Amino acid sequence: MQHSYDTIIIGGGPAGYTAALYAARAGLDTLLIERMSAGGQMTLTGDIDNYPGFDKGIDGFTLGSTMQAGAERFGAKTENAEVIGAELDGDIKRIFTSVGERLARTVIIAAGADPKELGLNGEQELIGRGVHYCAHCDGRFYKGKTVAVIGGGNSAVSDALYLSRLAIKVYLIHRRDTLRASKIYTDALKKAENIEILYNTTVSDYIQSGRLTGATIRNALSGEMSQLTLDGVFVSIGRKPSTAPFAHALELDENGYIRADETTRTPVKGVFAAGDIRTKHLRQIVTAASDGAIAAYFAEEYLSSIL
Repeated sequence: MQHSYDTIIIGGGPAGYTAALYAARAGLDTLLIERMSAGGQMTLTGDIDNYPGFDKGIDGFTLGSTMQAGAERFGAKTENAEVIGAELDGDIKRIFTSVGERLARTVIIAAGADPKELGLNGEQELIGRGVHYCAHCDGRFYKGKTVAVIGGGNSAVSDALYLSRLAIKVYLIHRRDTLRASKIYTDALKKAENIEILYNTTVSDYIQSGRLTGATIRNALSGEMSQLTLDGVFVSIGRKPSTAPFAHALELDENGYIRADETTRTPVKGVFAAGDIRTKHLRQIVTAASDGAIAAYFAEEYLSSIL
């Protein structure tokens, strides 16, 4: 007979591993499924300085690994696999993965969100050949070179600032006339002499010759087209929730996030959504961790009611 866990947690970011920690400490038979490495999107961040308890900051990979070790210390199990579907109705939930089917009485979905792409021709082929989505992961390849960051929020400006310490020139390309980034970022931006901001500008096409060599850009006000010679482009225009395996089974909002309230409960009994994948106002590491703890608490409560 196939083993059935008390809870399966999908996603190994701060929400997932916090849920695993709390669930395992409560004595629940806990399995966490993660398709890549511990930490989720945290691993794309070089310096995290807004998570409590680390007065000198910490890098995302280390924090993710530490969270994993904490959960596994209490007996949580980790399996590296990709979730490709789920049947969530009924007392026993079925999770279909790249390595087989897994069963559980409760499911906590903490799969997070992936970087959005520009959707330009040839973008997929250029990934790793001049087109990137993580400045802290790949910026080291562009020391002394010219790069562009696309976006205007906190992540984009943070990426531009980081790259300005490596690259000789950084273009920050934003489609609007003002940045959406917080003041702490824009103040630092003013001090970076090698960053040039191109407002009201979009990228129309990538220029390539086996790898990226530049980009065609368009001024939204004048319609003028021009070309930039670039060694690399870093796309930082937001995230898309990783809800595809659950779209048929759960209610999603207009942006594709799972509808769940502050208890992390979804309308499906025994199923919870935690972290960036949930409809919420603020998506930060600390709020994801909070969601994980809450989800584990209500999963335990649900199990008590049916056992």
